Amino acid sequence: MKSLVIVESPTKAKTIKKYLPKGYVVDSSNGHIRDLPASAKEVPANIKKEKWASLGINTENGYEPLYVVSTQKKKIVKKLKDLIKEADELILATDEDREGEGISWHLREVLKPKVPVKRMVFHEITEDAIKKALTEFREIDMNLVDAQETRRIIDRLAGYTISPLLWKKIAPGLSAGRVQSVAVKLIVDRERERMRFRSGTYCDLKAVLFPESKNSQFEAEMSALNGKRLASGKDFDENTGKLKKPDAVELLSFGQAEMLKNQLLENGVWRVLQVETKEQKRSPAPPFTTSTLQQEANRKFGFSAGDTMRVAQALYEQGFITYMRTDSTFLSNQAITAARKGVESLYGPEYLSEKERRYTTKSKAAQEAHEAIRPAGNQFQTPNDTGLSGRELKLYDLIWKRTVATQMAEARIAFTNVLIEGIVTPGKTSARQNIADKTTDEGLIETHFKASGKRILFPGYFRAYVEGSDDPEAQLEDQDKPLPALKEQDTLGCKKLEAVTHETKPPARFTEATLIKFLEKEGVGRPSTYASIIGTIQDRKYAKKDGSALVPTFTAFAVTELLETHFPDVVDTHFTSEMENQLDEIAHGTYDRLSYIKSYFEGEKGLKENVEKQESQIDPAKARRINLPLEGLDGIELFVGRFGPYVQMKKGEEVVSASIPESMEPSDLTADKIKELIEISEEGPDILGRHPETGENVYMLTGRYGPYVQLGEVTESNKKPKRGSLLKGMTTEDVDLPMALKLLSLPRTLGNHPETGLEVKAGVGRFGPFILHDGKFKSLGKDDNVLDVKLDRALEVLAQQKTGGRGGGRGSASVLKELGPHPKTGDAINILDGRYGPYIKFGKKNISLPKDTDAQSFSMEQAVELIKQKTK
Repeated sequence: MKSLVIVESPTKAKTIKKYLPKGYVVDSSNGHIRDLPASAKEVPANIKKEKWASLGINTENGYEPLYVVSTQKKKIVKKLKDLIKEADELILATDEDREGEGISWHLREVLKPKVPVKRMVFHEITEDAIKKALTEFREIDMNLVDAQETRRIIDRLAGYTISPLLWKKIAPGLSAGRVQSVAVKLIVDRERERMRFRSGTYCDLKAVLFPESKNSQFEAEMSALNGKRLASGKDFDENTGKLKKPDAVELLSFGQAEMLKNQLLENGVWRVLQVETKEQKRSPAPPFTTSTLQQEANRKFGFSAGDTMRVAQALYEQGFITYMRTDSTFLSNQAITAARKGVESLYGPEYLSEKERRYTTKSKAAQEAHEAIRPAGNQFQTPNDTGLSGRELKLYDLIWKRTVATQMAEARIAFTNVLIEGIVTPGKTSARQNIADKTTDEGLIETHFKASGKRILFPGYFRAYVEGSDDPEAQLEDQDKPLPALKEQDTLGCKKLEAVTHETKPPARFTEATLIKFLEKEGVGRPSTYASIIGTIQDRKYAKKDGSALVPTFTAFAVTELLETHFPDVVDTHFTSEMENQLDEIAHGTYDRLSYIKSYFEGEKGLKENVEKQESQIDPAKARRINLPLEGLDGIELFVGRFGPYVQMKKGEEVVSASIPESMEPSDLTADKIKELIEISEEGPDILGRHPETGENVYMLTGRYGPYVQLGEVTESNKKPKRGSLLKGMTTEDVDLPMALKLLSLPRTLGNHPETGLEVKAGVGRFGPFILHDGKFKSLGKDDNVLDVKLDRALEVLAQQKTGGRGGGRGSASVLKELGPHPKTGDAINILDGRYGPYIKFGKKNISLPKDTDAQSFSMEQAVELIKQKTK
């Protein structure tokens, strides 16, 4: 008997093939083999005239989706159909979640097999799991298929209905999404909070004290003055910078803190008032879910959510971890046994928890795989035994440590809190008159300081894993900060005392980790979708990274304001969360999908009617206007336009406009900066002088991408005068006429190459300074100056080992992975990092990797298949 097994990817096919008996043929669908039309070109000719054709969903007939097989998938479909002709049964072994169930259903619908069809599911690709799955076939779960299809339809209705409205009212290329728009609003709201924030200032004292009978010292911070608590950050109003309850706390100025410091240093008497020690136990965190893995990988390694999912997918398909799309923290008996064995052998029996530690899923909507993300199998491979490297090793190590830690003993920590008194008695201070209002009725100056320490009594699971730390041993040292042995009434000496000024900080921007945590907490979207959502937000230029922080753009503000005003439900977290609950009910078979879709799209407050009603009421000029919470903007308006953000101010009958440089974020703007941009625009460009050869004026201007120099004016006959951007690190003050002429001379000819006789040039492009020769570019080093570089240095740069740029494009691409020789031709196959992402270099051919593919996990088999597809 011959069985055809279909999975989603070549890597998964290769791994599963090892565990199947003879007679099983394994191949892959490379994801979905069909989907809703991605463009008008994919809509069949007989459908194009239908009103609903652009949606790809028949809104006139039960919201039937229009599925099409894309051109690149037709070859895969043909191959699979040919394989079925030789098979006695078809086994669909796609992932056991909504998406995987959907892929299996689409395969059955398109391939129309005449042989029996079985559904095979497993959570890890190990020999035991595959053998067990072969004995437990089931039918395709149509409830899961309905939930996946409904989500796809709803997302298409939302995106394809609201996005065109954004194109008309704000700018082309924008998009809205059911979860995406909520996430953008969260980022924008946080930025608004930061812009409204007003800093508050408070002062206190920091002391270095020591027991008079001991040689050790410790730090303590002032907490109270004459029985009144000292003000701290939590006491200030974020919108005013003022104390919320000024009578409830003592606010010291820096001057008062300095005088108090001097008096305590000169005449202070220090003693211990109270010592309190408490022992606490710490339990390990639950094993990873999709969400917590994304958060922790972002915190520890700076991985984006997309990076994490790509690497985890590769680990799963290679058989190293269980399925990585899961809301569950449950560990199977097999996993618990494997973890406990690992703890005992690696750390000793004293580090093993007394009882098996089991976890239950708190998420009310847990609906994906049935187990947490953990190492696969009944014996966990230690990271060093896997043969993995790079990102795959990092992520596997993280998953292994977190899983093993769940079965380790609790950590025991002793926390010590000490209250200390520092007193200046009457007659002991010469500066009494300066702080008379800071003394008690008896004339005392009485201060309280607090010190805290902690000591690891038993590290327990800390030996394996500490959240947010790459090095548990180093983390243990950081945590172990004991105080010297102190008891009440002990007298202390003061070695150092300093006045410290503090400023309250605005709310932190969202990072990928904190945004994912917030979305999951609010029930918006599902963890398996967060990677693509955050990727889309950045691709659409709604946010960009500043370090790890997500910073909203001017466009994000404009789009969010329009949606808040006209489609509040679209950006409402509670509304979107409730939608997720209804989708979960469809997955459980307790809610009718058609009723849900109709209610969403054409109900009393449905999206269709709302969009039609609001479209005529939205003034494009108002939609493009941005309302930032800034003071002092009377008469000044901010807009987003076709060429980026700009400001506008009416002066008499004239309206003065000025571009906001692309490098400037909304949070960088102040009323003064905006007025400066307008003044520069109003005054016109600075004339640096005349070009010595042409006699034309050389101007200094500021545009969308920042300041630049220009030769001559824009005229009918000279629509694109020569321009030169300032080099990185330059300011307008650095540029005089000689420097401007140098910038305008780029790209400049350095001479001819001694071997080819062709010109060698130096210039600056989109990606920085470069050397150009024979149509090929090579980046200059960070220590090279493009204005001064000579021919000999350019030849050195050109002679550096080349790794094969793409089509003579910008810069030489770096090799990400060497796969080796092609099994048939013998030509080398390498994966390179190109301008538009990773690609395969095979002879003279450059073949882009599929979107969201992890280059490090891409196999020779996958590369050969991709080359075969692209070279037919």
